Amino acid sequence: MDPVNILCVKWGTKYGPDYVNKLRSMVRRNMSRPYRFVCLTDDATGIDPDIEIFPLPKIGIPEFDAATGWTRLHGWLKVTVFAAPLYDLTGPTLFLDVDIVITGPLDAFFDPPGDFIVIKEWDKRDETGNTSVFRFTAGAHGALIADLSQSLASAQSDYRNEQEFVTSWFGRQGRMTYWPKGWCVSFKRHCMHRGIMGFFKPARIPEGARVVVFHGKPNPPDAIIGRSGKWYRRVLPVDWVRELWQ
Repeated sequence: MDPVNILCVKWGTKYGPDYVNKLRSMVRRNMSRPYRFVCLTDDATGIDPDIEIFPLPKIGIPEFDAATGWTRLHGWLKVTVFAAPLYDLTGPTLFLDVDIVITGPLDAFFDPPGDFIVIKEWDKRDETGNTSVFRFTAGAHGALIADLSQSLASAQSDYRNEQEFVTSWFGRQGRMTYWPKGWCVSFKRHCMHRGIMGFFKPARIPEGARVVVFHGKPNPPDAIIGRSGKWYRRVLPVDWVRELWQ
């Protein structure tokens, strides 16, 4: 069986190297087929030596190639994974955000057919996807970068963030599909109890969930100690995040 790719991106200082190292550890425990684990980053300091590391790809868009740290272009830098070529990576590639917790086997993410498979955004009724977890073919979508290069100003005006642009681009071509419902869940939307019950019961893992996405606040280390990051939301300490996020 040919190896597949697991890919993540880290830049700036919002997420430290421990996020990459823990992601690598979670993948190791939840993948049985052969794979390469690759991190694209602007700073490899502290990342475990057994992780393959490449610099953030230069894609020929000056605003992206010069961006450093957590700038106004922060989320948009994720589109650099669509560089063609993407170093020596080829074939099926599963992109994972670093601020997730893996709760189940990942092998099945390589089974469904499709050019671009992504999470259906939970908070929107249109076709927008959430790019915390998506699968694509490495090096096969350079046209996305070319289109963005030709319309950068309008793209960043018309689309609120990278994931809206990317999922709209694939959607217009009829090349986007979604993960089966329940594979990827939101910590805030699906794990936390609603209303008054959130004050008495800690977040749980929904049945069948394989990846829990932490978007916004809290992040995994916040959930471990019961820190919500928002005055209007209470989060009790979550033992399963402590056990799995390592």
